[in-house]
Amino acid sequence: MTVKECYDAMGANYEEIISRLRTEERVKKFVLKILNDKSYDLLINSMEERNMEEAFRAAHTIKGVCQNLALTRLYQSANELADMLRGRLEYEEQMGPALEKVKEDYADMVEQIQKLEA
Repeated sequence: MTVKECYDAMGANYEEIISRLRTEERVKKFVLKILNDKSYDLLINSMEERNMEEAFRAAHTIKGVCQNLALTRLYQSANELADMLRGRLEYEEQMGPALEKVKEDYADMVEQIQKLEA
């Protein structure tokens, strides 16, 4: 799988990232680092523990990484969740569907990155 194929499969913006990082090797180097990032695990654990402050921090980190790497689909769902979590101290029911969308987008992204890595 090429980097472009990976980006297309993830619903990400290949043209934007290649214009920013210039080479597929550089893009691949940074995208593969996502597999070792712990922000997603922190988000899931924080939501389970109802630690909204930590959940916000994790969602905001995911959003930032995705924005920097032009990972559009996950950026959008993480952004929506981060907006819901901003300044909240209590879990609210509408956060559940937003978290599920992040989980779905994250799982798809990881699957495609693993294919790129193989």
